[in-house]
Amino acid sequence: MARYFSPEEVKIAGMAFGSAEQIARRHYRIEPSEMKSLRYDVKTMAYLDEHEIREGAFAHLCKYEYGDGHFYRICLQDSRILDAVTRANSFIRFSPLMLYIAAHELVHVIRFDKGEADFDVSVEEREREEEKVHSITGDILQSCMNQELKLVMDCFSSRYKIGDMFC
Repeated sequence: MARYFSPEEVKIAGMAFGSAEQIARRHYRIEPSEMKSLRYDVKTMAYLDEHEIREGAFAHLCKYEYGDGHFYRICLQDSRILDAVTRANSFIRFSPLMLYIAAHELVHVIRFDKGEADFDVSVEEREREEEKVHSITGDILQSCMNQELKLVMDCFSSRYKIGDMFC
């Protein structure tokens, strides 16, 4: 059965994306106006189309073409995120997990936008890109690392599959 973020969780997710934008902007040395020009939005499961819902992922990135441009949609998978927090029995908290997810997805968007990575690639290339983005995400989150965020990062280390959140 699908679980959706509560209003408080939606607020926390929004704050996580705000913080992740600041952190990513500093890492990539992007001016605030340039960061605002990145074409992406974030949707929770309550607002996703059927094709934007994916099992086994905390977030799914979609690319949409329009006119002479494109934008990315970060599709948060509420059920998967909430299940991970519930199953982790209090050692993984919602807020640091959301910060990791937000930073990770924003690194993807920035890399695609800057041409550092291609959106449409083979499965093998996508796996390499995920490893690279995880590493970059860990680097940029060092500036705000605490014990709760370290637990999230440890769960995503090379010892675990990305989908294997339950350490």
